[in-house]
Amino acid sequence: MSSDCCSSKGTELEKLARQADQRRVLIIVLLINAVMFFVEFAAGVIAGSTALMADATDMLGDALVYGVSLYALSRGDRWKAGAAVFKGILILLLGISILVNVAIKLSTGVPPSSTLMLVFGGMALVANVVCLSLLWRFRRQDVNMASTFECSRNDVISNVGVLIAAGAVALTASPWPDILIGGAMAVIILRSSVRVLRESIPQVRAGKAEVR
Repeated sequence: MSSDCCSSKGTELEKLARQADQRRVLIIVLLINAVMFFVEFAAGVIAGSTALMADATDMLGDALVYGVSLYALSRGDRWKAGAAVFKGILILLLGISILVNVAIKLSTGVPPSSTLMLVFGGMALVANVVCLSLLWRFRRQDVNMASTFECSRNDVISNVGVLIAAGAVALTASPWPDILIGGAMAVIILRSSVRVLRESIPQVRAGKAEVR
């Protein structure tokens, strides 16, 4: 009896410690993404880069995603699944907004500043690699943290795309690399949203069925 009680308390303490660890990491990555959104979006506007602005918009989405993850962290599986659904919908909307930016860029046809793209794209890559390394050990803990890790991984891929676009713009003096990378980023984000929603919606439905 006493052994069972101690075991139960140990499990609960371990769970609480894990949640505190998750919370600390999520707060750090939230702040990194919030700061980088303002920095990178301003650089994207000045440089006239669709890829930079798309990447910055994705960082804003991630900051909101991490905030939702923090809210769901100490709650049950149903709340975590619901948070993941919200993140999936948010990612979907961001992907659509990037496609709109690509369409606007197609109508103007002015090449962006490759130097600014390289500098601020590089800064964003460093920031997101730090976030990814912090989230790595939580990537399979639950659906909430898994979807959070998914967002961070997409950011690193997007950052690499921005740097590739910057190099291609410098070589060709054409807006097309920026447009093509922006479109590719939108596709990656949209695919990610579908995967997150596919995994989380059944869990929300299962939670509702249990309540009934």
